[in-house]
Parts: sequence; C-alpha cells; structure tokens
Amino acid sequence: MDAFNKTLATEVILLGFSDNFLVNVILFFFFLIVYFVTVVGNFLMILLFFISPQLHIPMYFFLCNLSFIDLCYSSTSMPKLLVDLFSTRRIISLGGCGIQVYISVFLGDTECLLLALMAYDRYMAICHPLNYHVLMRWVVCYRLVAFVWIMSFLISVVPSLLMPMNVCNPNKINHFMCEIIAVVKLSCDNIYMNQLVIFSMSFFTFLFPFSFIIITYVFIISSVLKIQSVVRSKAFSTCTSHIIVVVMFYCTAMTMYFGPSSQYSTDQEKYISVFYVLIRDERTLKCS
Repeated sequence: MDAFNKTLATEVILLGFSDNFLVNVILFFFFLIVYFVTVVGNFLMILLFFISPQLHIPMYFFLCNLSFIDLCYSSTSMPKLLVDLFSTRRIISLGGCGIQVYISVFLGDTECLLLALMAYDRYMAICHPLNYHVLMRWVVCYRLVAFVWIMSFLISVVPSLLMPMNVCNPNKINHFMCEIIAVVKLSCDNIYMNQLVIFSMSFFTFLFPFSFIIITYVFIISSVLKIQSVVRSKAFSTCTSHIIVVVMFYCTAMTMYFGPSSQYSTDQEKYISVFYVLIRDERTLKCS
C-alpha cells in the first residue's frame, strides 16, 4: 500500500524496557552510573593525551579519536533513555529520531574504520619498526584519520540522506532509541532498497574492515613468532588489548546487522544494543 493511503506519523513512540516503576528506577541508576563512567573515562583519556607529551604517539592519537567517538555515541541515546525511564509516554519527533539515526550510524561506521586503522598502526610498529616513525609520521596520521571520518560520512550518511523515508502509523518501535533497523520497519514504502543500502553499508563498514584486521594480524603474528621471546611477549601484549576490543565490537555489531530480521529477534536486538551503544568505555579503556 502506498504512503498516501496510510496515516503518516509525526513522531515515534519508543517502548523502552519496562512499564514497571521499580524496574525503571533500578535501570535508571544502572544506566546513570554507566553513562557517568563513560563520560568521565573517555574525557580523561582525551585530556591525558593533550597534557601528556609522552602520549603524543600515533597509537594514543587514534585512541583519543576512539574515546571521542564513544563519548559522542553514548551521548546520542543515553540522556533520552534516562528521561524516558520516568516517562509514561516515550516519544521522539521524527526530526530528532532522524538525527539520532544519522549520528549513531555515522559514529558506528567511523569506529569500525578507526579500529582497522589502529590495526594498521600496530602492523607498522611491529612488522616495520625501523621505518615506523617515517611511515607513521604525524602528517600521515592526520590524513589517515581525516580519511576515516570523511569516508564514513560518505558511506553512511550520504546514502541515507538520498533515500528519505515516510514513517506511518502504528509508529511504535520495540527499542530504547531510534536504531536504523528498527526505524526502517516503520516505513510506509517498500523497504527493499533501504535494506539493500543498509546491507551494502554494513559490508563496507563491518565486513571489509574486519577482514582487513584479520589479515593484518596474520602478518603481525607471523612476524612476532620470528623474534626473541622477551620482545615477543611485549609485542603480543600491545596487540592483545586491541584484539579484545575488536572482538567485543564486531561480534555485537554483526549480530545486530547480520542477524535474523524477524519480529522475534526485536527484543534480542534491543538488548544487544545496550552493550553495543551504552557499555563502550570499557572497550576504550582496554584498548589503552
């Protein structure tokens, strides 16, 4: 049925987690603590990078960008969630919902590409140590980070802006935020092209960087096994934290975007999003 034969929505209703007041109070304090730790942890990480000269190396420069992404990502949904936990009618305007979708997709894609860039940095440091300071000089690092941000914008935001979507009633989504997959299901139009665009975006921002990271670590492990045991343990220790972050990030992201799209999986996607969107500072701290 065409959009003209349906009632267009002007807002989106978020079902959230529960209508039980006691449950919402517990969730409020839990998410408040998580958000506080996220903000403080990532802000201190950024501050330390700027005030500590010994941290002015490419690895911490990329980590500083990761902290900024995680700080902004959590702030996209957390304040609204904290307010909604005490609201009887959890609504968000279409404009606000669209902004939330664009920002979350943009930052999520940027983080995917940045993790791949961090893997490349570890590869250069371990496999080409003598030329590392030349190959990864600051002008190169600035250009690589700029490339990540610009490429993410072109891959995620531009296609979405070129494909506007009408939202119809019923305008309820079983989520605590405007997540792109949940919002697409509200479309009045045929969502085949929207789903195709989402899959294509996911390929370039999830599968391609993830494959690049795997290939990179194959070369890293191959090089590390050839060096002395003392140096080998130090090299492995610098990579372990990044590997943990990559596994945590990509496993949750791929479960969301490449998992089953049936109605049954909606609750699953919502609870996975809690880990994927809210509990992010732990990944950044481990990466340091």
